[in-house]
Amino acid sequence: MTDVLIAGSGPTGLTLACDLARRGIGVRVVEGRRAPHRASRGKGLNPASLETFEALGAAGRMTAVGRREIVLRKYFDGAYISDTAVADGLLIGQWQVEEALRERLAELGVRVEYGAGLASLAQDAGGVGVELSDGTVIRARYLAACDGGRSTIRRLLAIPFEGYTEPEQAMVLGDVRAPGLSRDFWHQWYTSDSGGILLCPMPGTDTFQLQASPEPDGRGEFLPPSEEGFQRLFDRHARMPGIRLSGAGWLSFWRVNVRMADRMREGRVFLAGDAAHVHPIAGGLGMNTGVQDAAALARTLAAALTGPAGDEVLDGYEAERLPAAAAVLADTAQRYERVRAAVRTPGRGTEAGRR
Repeated sequence: MTDVLIAGSGPTGLTLACDLARRGIGVRVVEGRRAPHRASRGKGLNPASLETFEALGAAGRMTAVGRREIVLRKYFDGAYISDTAVADGLLIGQWQVEEALRERLAELGVRVEYGAGLASLAQDAGGVGVELSDGTVIRARYLAACDGGRSTIRRLLAIPFEGYTEPEQAMVLGDVRAPGLSRDFWHQWYTSDSGGILLCPMPGTDTFQLQASPEPDGRGEFLPPSEEGFQRLFDRHARMPGIRLSGAGWLSFWRVNVRMADRMREGRVFLAGDAAHVHPIAGGLGMNTGVQDAAALARTLAAALTGPAGDEVLDGYEAERLPAAAAVLADTAQRYERVRAAVRTPGRGTEAGRR
């Protein structure tokens, strides 16, 4: 029986695994995907996350790849307006964060087990039994649900995910190449009809992360993200006919979700990261909040497994992180509204979502 089984190998699950493994605690990480992804997704680490990764011995790998400062270049109705420099963290793709954590985890003797989706679980006084999608059974003293906003574990435990989801898409996203476009800036084009497109150069790659208003079809429905659609959106908002987007390797859409689990512990099972809370992207707090969940959960489980207090310490995780999650939901909702209002003014951009 392993000490801690972690479901999910995103930044939350990998941070937790590294933290536990460095303390000498037995850990396994299972992941439903067949292989690691290479999508930019969450793209910023704040100082608290960098401090956590420094303690884990992984920060150096990230700072070697990432970028400390980025200049936001703002345009309005196709015309250049202004630049704003920001330097309050590290610009880096989520896949690169995960890669650095996997490398550190491997040094600690643990590797992610891919193609291992979780199918069912049952717990008793001595531990948690988990059956994987291939029929494999694993028993652990504790289970950590780091399996994302659509968490299978949260569903199996029937833990309510309270809040709201806006019905319409707010944004389409992708990773694209844009030959000829300067990589010195995070380009942010807004237009007077409140639409826009953003292209952020991802360090260590030749790609940009694209974020844009969704594209309506002739019936008022939104079209799914596509490379062709990205080009139409770029032509409409950026008005730079010499730039052709190519090589779209990640196509996604985003809608506003403000939801939180009504509890983060069910017996020997703990929720962390997006499995416990989802919120607007303004301020870039999603990945960072999950990292702090993981650090708190590692301290809690280590104390329970190695300290004299035993299981009595387990309630401390929820007591610490549930209020923190509620505060982040309220904060990011306000930040998102600030950004939506600010970009109607020429020269204003995503910096409106920062403190």
